[in-house]
Amino acid sequence: MALSMPSTTVELTLSAGYRQAQRALAAWLDQGVRAARQSAFAARTALAALDPTERSRLARWLAWLSVAASYRGEATISARVRRLDSGLHLAMEDALARLPMKSVTMLKQNQRMSA
Repeated sequence: MALSMPSTTVELTLSAGYRQAQRALAAWLDQGVRAARQSAFAARTALAALDPTERSRLARWLAWLSVAASYRGEATISARVRRLDSGLHLAMEDALARLPMKSVTMLKQNQRMSA
């Protein structure tokens, strides 16, 4: 008789719509400006299918992407997201304000500068 241990952590289950929207946004962000115009429709369509909770999760994901881009010295994605969906942009800015910025600031301070 085999005993199975119950899971002690709740796994985050992401809906198919969320995963599709995340993939569409990732593809849209990875493309250049010209190609991004063509895939913006697919990203907007995927965003329209999300419920408020999923939009909030996606906004938090975008906020972390924005922090990562600024940490690498790249342009932030804020302006591009604003052009794609102003509501998502506002949610991303709100999520950005709620991130643990103290740790992000410490990471930036520890970054080595090249000669």
